[in-house]
Amino acid sequence: MLGLREYLQSFHSCPGTVIIEWKKQEAIVEVPSRDLPEILTYCLAMKPRPTWLTHVVNDERQLGRGFCLYLVLHFPGEDFSLTLFAKEIIDEFPSLASIYPALNWSEREVQDLFGLQAVGHPDPRSLVLHPGWPKGFHPLRKDYKVGDERNEFKRAPLVFPEMHGDGMFQVPVGPIHAGIIEPGHFRFYVNGEPVLHLEAQLFYTHKGIEKLLEGKSIKDGLRIVERVCGVCALSHGLAYCEAVEKLADVEVSRQALLWRTILAELERIYNHIGDIGNMCAGVGFALGNANGSQCKEKLQRLNLEFFGHRFLRGMVVPGGVSSIPGSQDSQSILNRLLELSKDFEDWIPLLLDHDGFRQRTVTTGILKAENALDFGVTGPAARASGIANDWREHHAHLLYPELNVKSMIEQDGDACSRLLVRVNETRESFRFLDTLLREAIKGPASEDKGTTPLTLEKFRQFAPAWGCVESPRGTDVIWLMLDGEDKIYRCRIRSASYANWPAVPLTAPGNIVPDFPIINKSFELCYSCCDR
Repeated sequence: MLGLREYLQSFHSCPGTVIIEWKKQEAIVEVPSRDLPEILTYCLAMKPRPTWLTHVVNDERQLGRGFCLYLVLHFPGEDFSLTLFAKEIIDEFPSLASIYPALNWSEREVQDLFGLQAVGHPDPRSLVLHPGWPKGFHPLRKDYKVGDERNEFKRAPLVFPEMHGDGMFQVPVGPIHAGIIEPGHFRFYVNGEPVLHLEAQLFYTHKGIEKLLEGKSIKDGLRIVERVCGVCALSHGLAYCEAVEKLADVEVSRQALLWRTILAELERIYNHIGDIGNMCAGVGFALGNANGSQCKEKLQRLNLEFFGHRFLRGMVVPGGVSSIPGSQDSQSILNRLLELSKDFEDWIPLLLDHDGFRQRTVTTGILKAENALDFGVTGPAARASGIANDWREHHAHLLYPELNVKSMIEQDGDACSRLLVRVNETRESFRFLDTLLREAIKGPASEDKGTTPLTLEKFRQFAPAWGCVESPRGTDVIWLMLDGEDKIYRCRIRSASYANWPAVPLTAPGNIVPDFPIINKSFELCYSCCDR
């Protein structure tokens, strides 16, 4: 990344540009907020194109730095991550969404929760705060007072774009759905059967988790982060622990890395198999849905039996893991997984070779590669559009470098491609778990200190750190800053679902409304991660 460093060093506003830290894999550079559009434009012109990991605004007025903006970009060709840091923002900052649409939601969220204006934003509508919240209600400011009666919500109707013309009409779906899923409103604009446009409105049950985390201890913060959603409980917790360990400047033992990798792959396969079954439900293919549900249930019961929780909560802790099975239990886990892998291979051809199922999924809900890049799409959704963005491959963490992870790529970008990516990744995960568990059965090497979590005592305070994990949906990123008492000053949760949801409406036009269930289930995104 020498070219990027030289560019930043010679930037025309050099007096305001400071390289705070520049390591082999990660750098932090302070820049004036007015120069962010030009710098981001330069970065996005590089090949291969970088993608965003997270976009954070932090109220640091108490520290004399005003409002601060942190934009974390990852350059996959060099396995390098750059944090662009702008401070002393008062009431506005230049929007980057026109340059990089992936930041659209994040900047709108900043306007809602911090009251800062994203100047030049192409769609400045409120995002998180539905109509009915009073003017001046910006809960992530440090001077926000919980319980202030002036912040009372008074329900008001949502506003959607109008569309006019002969034969044009709107089909509203949700926010309350027939299934036991969380609320989300989808408004289809149609002319006859074909969908012309789709508006998606989420954030009906925003939980204020990032505000709740302020002032919490590291231990309490982990318990909250693990409960952001059920899909990525382990991944969110692991990303949080990685951020904490960066702030403590510690490295965990190999045995802890081994079991963290095993746990991450267990989370991946039970979710992937469940998602495959849910796709079958989206087209009324009951047999495929039953097989997927049954296999997922067996995997979650395995989680409960050997790790104490169906969602693997409580296993990853800062500095290591809380406990691990012994050699005998490791062998039992491996035996059970070998049976489930065989079962998976027995029923998956029912889907892949079924003409009716293929007719509903092939060419349905196409996400073009250029749209996936512009919107920063991650995980199976991006890989199904030909983009190799698996964090396990592009960033050396846990024991993935030894497993020689390769992104599972499909080129067509349709619902069938997203299914095939999950099928192939599930097969790979079973193979990885076979390798990892055979090492676990042998037990730790004599020089390894085992899995006893390290005692973390000294942390960098009022300094940023982030952790990133490839969850079943894609990259989950936790950005963390601790205060002078090692309590949470700011924790920003950017889930893969949050990154992917804005791209879903792009895949609906050209399809018919009855196709949307299979399109939506092929992304299988979480509402809770967004309504955090």
